[in-house]
Amino acid sequence: MLLHPTLDKLFHLRLPGMRKALQEQMENPECSSLSFEERFGLLLDREETMRSNSRLTAKLQRAKFRLPATLEDVDYQQPRGLDKAKILSLASCAWLRSHDNCLITGPTGCGKSYLACALGHQACREGFHVLYLRVPKLFQDLVLAKADGRYGKILVSFSRYDLLILDDWGTAVLNDEQRKDLFEILEDRYDRRSTLVTSQVPPNHWHEIIGDPTLADAILDRLIHNSHFIVLKGESMRKNRKIQADHEG
Repeated sequence: MLLHPTLDKLFHLRLPGMRKALQEQMENPECSSLSFEERFGLLLDREETMRSNSRLTAKLQRAKFRLPATLEDVDYQQPRGLDKAKILSLASCAWLRSHDNCLITGPTGCGKSYLACALGHQACREGFHVLYLRVPKLFQDLVLAKADGRYGKILVSFSRYDLLILDDWGTAVLNDEQRKDLFEILEDRYDRRSTLVTSQVPPNHWHEIIGDPTLADAILDRLIHNSHFIVLKGESMRKNRKIQADHEG
């Protein structure tokens, strides 16, 4: 077999997985005992795996997660009211296919952001397009976008993600522009895409954070009624880990 021309053709055809697998087969004498169909199947398997990994890597990069979190690494040992059955149910991503929302609330340091990023990572694995945003920075970026004419384009881009994660919501009372921005983002996504929100503030106080009663009703109507709720409790995990490290030291 003329190996090098074949490898060159696989390279030009953009089949790197098959190219790599063929090289390995030619270097492994045991592969000679396999049938043509078996060897060809292994080549296809490698190409499929490499493409799948590349797609996942690209999705994770575009998502811009704050933390490299996965559901496999979620800590269920800390006493914070985390329901493992509910998390496993959300891991199926059926809520994304139904265009439901997810709200994660709890005190500072209890792991809201980590859990949000872990659910986002799982969504990427399942083929969904995800974007992570910290709400305070989001509002800052939208101010700049309005100034340079990118505002409409950015809103359209937000509407196209299967899952939009809005982290650190409710750290300050919204002004008029921020209320309108939030409404526009959620209006474009309502019943079409899913939104995940994390907040230190319980949902029954979100009217106060939004400020304007009319817009508050409109925003919460688009966010809460089809949401899955995760309420975390307990002390800061960062604080507990520091205390544990001090004791171990």
